[in-house]
Amino acid sequence: MKIVIVGAGDAGFELTKRLVIENKDVIVIEKDPDVASRVSKQLDCKVVTGPGNRMEILSQAGIDKADFFISVTGSDEVNIITCGMVYKTFNVGFTIAGVKNIDYFGTKGADKTFPGIDFIVNPDIEAARKIIEIINSGASSEIIIFEQGENQMKNIVVSKESFMNGIAVKELWQRLQANFLIAGIEKSDSFVIPTGDTVINEEDKIYFIASIDELEKIFQIMGQPPIEIRDVLIVGGSNVAIYVAEHLLNANSKNPSAINRVLGDFNGGKRNYKIKNMKIIDSDYEKCKELSDRFPEAVVIEADISDETIIAEEGLDNFDLVIMATKNYELNILAALYLKTVGVERAISLLKHKNYMHMASKLGVDAIVSSRDSISNPILKLIRRGNIMSIHSISGGDAEIMEFHLEKNNKLAGKKIMDHSFPAHSLILSVVRDGKCIIPHGDLEILAGDHVIIIAQKDQVEKIETMVVG
Repeated sequence: MKIVIVGAGDAGFELTKRLVIENKDVIVIEKDPDVASRVSKQLDCKVVTGPGNRMEILSQAGIDKADFFISVTGSDEVNIITCGMVYKTFNVGFTIAGVKNIDYFGTKGADKTFPGIDFIVNPDIEAARKIIEIINSGASSEIIIFEQGENQMKNIVVSKESFMNGIAVKELWQRLQANFLIAGIEKSDSFVIPTGDTVINEEDKIYFIASIDELEKIFQIMGQPPIEIRDVLIVGGSNVAIYVAEHLLNANSKNPSAINRVLGDFNGGKRNYKIKNMKIIDSDYEKCKELSDRFPEAVVIEADISDETIIAEEGLDNFDLVIMATKNYELNILAALYLKTVGVERAISLLKHKNYMHMASKLGVDAIVSSRDSISNPILKLIRRGNIMSIHSISGGDAEIMEFHLEKNNKLAGKKIMDHSFPAHSLILSVVRDGKCIIPHGDLEILAGDHVIIIAQKDQVEKIETMVVG
């Protein structure tokens, strides 16, 4: 599979890195020589230096033999026009454009709004969607909601005082008396797919997969039950912040806004939020005027959240939830942590860097949303072949979860799990059969028609993909 990517900024670099790990044939086009040099040094792929909207540069990249063309530069217009050029001139199988301006969208992000573009992805919309899913589930942790069945994935960081600290996974099953599976454990220096003998330690991040009811039971025992979200503080006037505010304030409207139509429905959470009080803080005066005009139901405050006096003056210490969605990722961590110490119940932070994500979780931020994964995951879902339904990256990209439908002629069908030679660093997490979720065991026979969820460390994804397709 040959993939041409235009733009090696944050989104393009992260996407390229993940595809290279899977041994995909990737060619990157980047007009900035310094950025192009960095990609060439750090990633094992061909890099062409020059603007991606020039025919000679596209030809140099071998665009006429590409299966996928992806344009994710910082310019919506460049991405749209370049996809159109490629569609008109070259025989490319599928084109994808990164577009941030919501005005370019139809009613859904995947609409073929422009000739020559098969799929439009908006990273801000995807990040907002993840935040809303977290809120719907009670904001106790990050969450992954799967395409089929009621099983979900949530995580928790082990504290020094936790009864989990120092015990083996098999003992945790005895202690909790719940129907669940541990999908993975993020340790200080690695991500592991555990066995029953794997020991859980302080600051480990444990990923649980179970039904909604079982997860609620587990998190109740852990002291992290879902909460009713009524008072919400949003910090930052970024697009992500605006989209989340728009959804929360207008979700119950009979005439959904353009944003809510693009975001779609959110049926994964068990609880419905009933927002009674929303405050939005930004340090820019003009941005605050814009926010105030757009959200008359909210209280908009021009202030610097790092100024401690604003917390007392505005009564921010008794809010149920803070959403830190500024473009300053360090501030998103520090302010979330501080607000939790003064009384805010739960905190969600928008972050980009992998190291920051690990740090924020272990310091006590309840949920992290990755701005990088928000564009990579939907694109990877499209690139994967055939019966792979969805892709979810966790632990800063160290592991991936794939959902796939088992076709009738698939070589996995008709055999027990124990009889398959799955890679060592992988695990079947769930099987959905006739609408019923099954937590798998070695004796379970996988059948044609099953919907299967599997996790694998990043270097094993290509092997898993080869096994599950066809």
